[in-house]
Amino acid sequence: MLLLASTAHAQQFDMSAGLSAVTAPSSTSTAQTVGGGAFPTFGLDFLFFHNVGVGFNAALRAKENLLEGVQPFRPFFYDVDAVYAPPLGKRAQLNLSAGIGAESIHFYTPIVTCSFISCTNVVTSNHFLGQLGAGVRFYATPRIFIEPSAHLYLVRNNEEFSGSRATRVGVSIGYSFRNQE
Repeated sequence: MLLLASTAHAQQFDMSAGLSAVTAPSSTSTAQTVGGGAFPTFGLDFLFFHNVGVGFNAALRAKENLLEGVQPFRPFFYDVDAVYAPPLGKRAQLNLSAGIGAESIHFYTPIVTCSFISCTNVVTSNHFLGQLGAGVRFYATPRIFIEPSAHLYLVRNNEEFSGSRATRVGVSIGYSFRNQE
C-alpha cells in the first residue's frame, strides 16, 4: 500500500491541443514538400516515475495540399514516446521526448473503390518514423500551460517526397492533472 501511495503521488497526466507548422526539404524536380500549411496537434503524456513517462503526439494537415499541382494529399504524423519532463522552477517544466511512429499520407483520388465493407476514394502511404522533441511548458495557473515546442521526424522510405526528415514547430495549450506541492 505504501508503494502504491508513493507511486500515485508522483503521477502526472497532461493533455494538450495546438497549432503547428511543418517544414521539410523540397523535391529537386517538382519543389514538392510534405510540409507547409497549418497542422492542428494533439498530445497526451503520463509521467509515472520521477518525471519520466510515456506520451503520444499527433499532427494532421488542416487542408489538403496538391502533389505536383494535381494530386490532393494530406499528411498525418503520429508517435508514441518516452518522455522526460523535469521542473524548471514553480511555473515552468521542460518536456523532452523521443519515440517511434508513422507518417501517414492520404492521397485523394477521383476514383471510388468499394469493398464488401465500405467505399473510399483514399489511398494511404505509411512510413515508419523516429521522433525527437523538445518543449517548455509555462504554467499560467497551477494546471493550465502554454507550450512552445519543436519536433524532428526522421521518416523511412519517404519516396513520395525527396526528404527523409520533417520538422514541426508550434504552440499548444494544455491542462495538467498533477499533484500540487
